[in-house]
Amino acid sequence: MSSNNTTIGSGTLKTAIVWAMSVALGGAAAQALAQKANESTAGEAQHIAATVCFACHGPGGVNDNPMFPNLAAQQPAYLENQLHAFREHKRAEPTAQHFMWGVASRDLDARLIAAMAHYFAEQPAAKGIPGDPKLVAEGNELFHKGDPKRGLPACASCHGPDAHGAGPFPRLAGQHKEYLLKQLHLIKDAIRNAPVMHGVADKLTDSEMVALATYLQSLN
Repeated sequence: MSSNNTTIGSGTLKTAIVWAMSVALGGAAAQALAQKANESTAGEAQHIAATVCFACHGPGGVNDNPMFPNLAAQQPAYLENQLHAFREHKRAEPTAQHFMWGVASRDLDARLIAAMAHYFAEQPAAKGIPGDPKLVAEGNELFHKGDPKRGLPACASCHGPDAHGAGPFPRLAGQHKEYLLKQLHLIKDAIRNAPVMHGVADKLTDSEMVALATYLQSLN
């Protein structure tokens, strides 16, 4: 009786081991396939960045044309949100319509949007460009302290003390001054939809916008 039990137990154990190994191997195979798919998507995103995005945003997302933003080191969540907004035609200022609607709708799906955002977020940031010291100092003060008397919050409260952004709030450091000014005016005039920013932009004077943009462009 004891011998039979041992035999049965041994067979059961062998079956369990074989089953566990098959599950493990199956899981490993699935993981390998997923990794291969992710690598393929990352490669495709990098190819699009180098052949399509490059024309306006420059190599690695850094360019010298103030009409187009630098994308390098940008917050990935912010980039994803904007690419989806372009693809769904929710970001509708004229420049977005002309340059980004077609690209986002034609070339990008959710899988590639995430990969593109990840790619640009990992690229070295644009270097700051020094500006008028007086404007830089004024912009620095406004960015970090705001103006409580007018209900103007400090930009740093959302964009971080170094203006590197956080989550859905974009990195502003090293961005083109002209591009920043244009976006502030688009938001103030409600041409670009940015609910969090409308109340802020409304309170900024033109000279304050210039000071902020000059300061932000000077940062790394």
